[in-house]
This record gives sequence, structure tokens and C-alpha cells, in this order.
Amino acid sequence: MTAAEPLHEAMLYDKLEDERVRCRVCPHLCTIAAGRAGVCRARVNRDGVLYSVVYDRVCSVAADPIEKKPLYHFFPGSTVLSLGTLGCNFTCGHCQNWQIAHADPAAGFAELRRLPVRNLPVLCEHNECAGVAWTYNEPTIWLEYVLDGAQVAHEHGLYTVMVTNGYITAEALDVLGPHIDAYRVDVKGFSDKLYHDLCHVKSYLPVLEAAVRAKTRHGCHVEIVTNVIPTMNDDEDSLRAIAEWIVAELGPQTPWHVTRFTPYLEFAHLSATPIKTLERAIDLGHEAGLHFVYVGNVPDHAGENTYCPSCHRLVLRRTGYAVEDAALRGTYCDMCGADLNVRTTIKQ
Repeated sequence: MTAAEPLHEAMLYDKLEDERVRCRVCPHLCTIAAGRAGVCRARVNRDGVLYSVVYDRVCSVAADPIEKKPLYHFFPGSTVLSLGTLGCNFTCGHCQNWQIAHADPAAGFAELRRLPVRNLPVLCEHNECAGVAWTYNEPTIWLEYVLDGAQVAHEHGLYTVMVTNGYITAEALDVLGPHIDAYRVDVKGFSDKLYHDLCHVKSYLPVLEAAVRAKTRHGCHVEIVTNVIPTMNDDEDSLRAIAEWIVAELGPQTPWHVTRFTPYLEFAHLSATPIKTLERAIDLGHEAGLHFVYVGNVPDHAGENTYCPSCHRLVLRRTGYAVEDAALRGTYCDMCGADLNVRTTIKQ
């Protein structure tokens, strides 16, 4: 790191002996020696002080349909300002954004540009965005910037979204949670072995605990995504377990997106997910009691649409990321008045 590169003191860390520090943002709980970085590579120890090296530095900025996150029951049809930086606390072997997620922020600093939080409302206005999403890489490692940006967004009537792997401590989630409207989290599987083999972390339990905490303690709108990977998490027992957990802990109205895997990187030898497997996952979700299960990464599939679980009428028709028809009355079915768990307000 050069003297020209900014240092923003991190939140949530302990100072230890010999200028070491312990980061408390994610369950890695990295103990970091002076001059070294944590697993995420975005938080570094300089002379016994922990700093974020990506505080207001972005490498990806785009105006996206909210459905691309994917969020299907949150401000449907709206456009969201999407932000990403470098680094991640996972090293998934099939990451579609590996160029930024697996990057070292210090080594890739030239790719980053500054985006002060005060500019977020201006960008939203210019791009007709209804809110801000921290996405593309893991927002947890961007804690301080997400916090400040979310507060500014709410001050200007904009919604806030975290698109996350869910690997966050309860302490860090309690910092962010009051300021986050939607928490879109990956549940990649339902075993420690799967998370070890796929993401190189010890346990999946912190992900589940964070999702429940985001909903029950902080009132976040939660949607779950599972990328269904052949030979890894596509067996019926795993898919059924995820669906049953969602029903039991998050409620039957929680949307579950089962998305098609594309062979890539370390898992390029695997096949793409058969569509029949995804359709079986939909059946398993409904059998478990879920009202809304969606197919992802399969263009023009009927599983992209929202049907009322009460009257079974088509309520939201989607083509790709576009919402073409809507039969909503607020958050309710315009046909029968059933509550569809659609969030259209931000936190006050």
C-alpha cells in the first residue's frame, strides 16, 4: 500500500499484544499481524490499527432492475443503483464475479475509484433509481461504507439492499440491520461439508443465523437464493432441508430462488443444472409449504412469474428482468386480496 492510498479506520476490532488485532465483522474472526490483511484482503493492520482499504472505493457501478439481484417481492419493477468493490470473505470455486471478489484490493487499487456516500442520492436521481444495493462482491467486508451509505440513502427516501453470502457476525449485522431494507442471502447448501468444499469456510450455521436475525430482529425483507449445483447440492434431501428451514425459521411467504448453475472455474467439469432438477426443487419447496419458489437463470421459464397462493392467478409476469404485467393492490393480490409479502416501503 502506498501513502497515496486512503486508510479508513475499521469498526469492530480488538487490539491485541504485539500490534496484532482481531476483526469481529465476520465469523472468520481473523487475528491479523501488523502489516497483514484478513481473509477478505479489504481490512489491513497498520501498526496495530485495523483499517478498511476500500471504504469509499468502487470498481462496479450500475443501474440494475431490482429483479436482477434477484429480489422479486421488493419494490418490483424498480431500478436500483448497484455498487461493488474488491474482496470477499469467501473463495467460492465457481464465483461468477471472481475478478473482483477474489482480487486483492491493495494490488488492484488502480481499478478502484472514489464514490463518496454524499453522491449516492445524486446518482440515484440521475439514473432514476429507487434505492441502493451493495452487491457484486460481499458487502459485509465493506461494513463502514455500507453503514454510512445506507444512512444517507434513508435520509433521501431511498431503499437499501444487501446482496450477501450471509457470513457475518451478529454484532456486525446489528450495526447494519437497522439501516437495511432488503437482505438477499445465498444459502448454498445445508451442510458444513458443502460450505467447506464450495466456499472454503468451516460452517454454514452463521449464514442461517444471520438470515433469521435480519428478519426477526431488524425487520429486513429476506429472500433466499440457492444455486443448484449438480453432484454437490442438487439431491432432494438437501433441497428439501433448505425449503423446510425457510418455512420454519423465516416463514412460508419467504421467496426462495433456485437458480441454474453454469460450469465455471474449479467446477468447469460439472454440467449445467438440468431444468428438470430446478422444477423438482420448486415442487419440493411447495411440498414443504413455501408459497413462492422461483427458477433463476432460465430465461422465459414460467417459474419466473408470481402466482397468488390463494386464488392461483398470475400476479406478476416477468420476462428476464422486466416486469410486464402486475395485478397488485399495494402488497396484496388484486384478484382476491391475499397478502403476497411484497415490500414497497422503507424503514423509518
